[in-house]
Amino acid sequence: MDTSESSTTEPDSATTATAAPPRRGWRRWAMDTRPLRIPAYRRLWSSTIVTAVGSQLTAVAVPKQIYDITHSSAWVGYASLAGLVPMVVFALWGGAVADTVDRRKLLLVTNSGIAVTSVLFWAQAVTGLDSVVVLMVLLAAQQAFFGLNSPARSASVARLVPAEELPAAQALGSTVMQTGLVAGPLLAGVLIPVIGLPELYLIDALALCVTVWAVFRLPALPPLGEGPGRRAGVREIAAGFRYIAGHKVLLLSFLADIVAMVFGMPRALFPQLAAQTYASYGEGLALGVLFAGIPVGAVLGGLFSGAFSRARRHGWMVIGAVVGWGVAIAGFGLSGNLWLAVAFLAAAGVADMVSMVFRGAILLSAATDEMRGRMQGVFTVVVAGGPRLADVLHGTAGSAFGPRAAVAGGGALVVAVMLGLAAAVPALRRYRI
Repeated sequence: MDTSESSTTEPDSATTATAAPPRRGWRRWAMDTRPLRIPAYRRLWSSTIVTAVGSQLTAVAVPKQIYDITHSSAWVGYASLAGLVPMVVFALWGGAVADTVDRRKLLLVTNSGIAVTSVLFWAQAVTGLDSVVVLMVLLAAQQAFFGLNSPARSASVARLVPAEELPAAQALGSTVMQTGLVAGPLLAGVLIPVIGLPELYLIDALALCVTVWAVFRLPALPPLGEGPGRRAGVREIAAGFRYIAGHKVLLLSFLADIVAMVFGMPRALFPQLAAQTYASYGEGLALGVLFAGIPVGAVLGGLFSGAFSRARRHGWMVIGAVVGWGVAIAGFGLSGNLWLAVAFLAAAGVADMVSMVFRGAILLSAATDEMRGRMQGVFTVVVAGGPRLADVLHGTAGSAFGPRAAVAGGGALVVAVMLGLAAAVPALRRYRI
């Protein structure tokens, strides 16, 4: 492995803790909780438990309110675009900012900004303003704050946790987020008829106060190296992309996610599959379990992450996970039985969790601290943009070839492209920590 691709952690990058005894029996398979022994990381992770559900309440409430006002799904789509554009722009800029300032202070400002937008969402709902323009402006502001926040939050983990525990920390964080994707919408569906939309926004705002308090309790996270005094502008963002291009293992980690999501994320075809292929099971039931399949699998993967989080060959783990995702998606496309299809989606969710864990660990360990914010900014854009490109690609292919053929073909393409990249560029295969 070239020295440029080696994994190092700065001497002050994490708080050390007493080594835990080896786990035996079933404990080897259970979630690896070693990072929670570090107080700073434990505070950050604990706050995520609350906000993972709270953020999903707002994610459900906004499109619901827009649809109630307009009775148009098109406006719901326009609102999604209104949130995506500022998130992409500010994630790239926020990554550069995170490399030049104290990340703790940036997290305090941005989490406070997100909380304020949630309060404003509540205010417009409780006063009956019924303005789509106001909702879209608030959504754009919220996503801009999120774009600034996410790179700093992710990059901070490497300063709180030892390098060998980064996969475990990634598994802990990803499991909480995936659990929020399952529990949040379900809770919103139960609460809307009982307490109404305004209160969902207020619950999210209160949850964000927990996050602000947890961030306030973090140690200072000033930039290392040449970060202090450097301006965060277009030049710094461009330097981040040049850094990715010059480090093949980082480039391959991004490409692996793009390949998996763009070619293999079939969610745009779930409504058609529910209405046609699985109609005999009940369209509503089929649609619900199809959308739940991948997140549920990801949660299960996280709960049993002890089976893989201690692996050292991070590159091979990413390759295997993406190939496993492709195989599972292809199996889903070939399944005529709903429950077999959901089983394949759950298997894909497990593979996605493994991929998230080790791609995240690679980004934190292979990049220097002065570049981690920018790497996480690009990561945020890739994670948000890939599934949306997949919606367009799969929707078009589904119309042309039928939904099952489009899904199965996309899964097969994921396997072929990922194996081709792994064979052509050995940097990812060789990467270990």
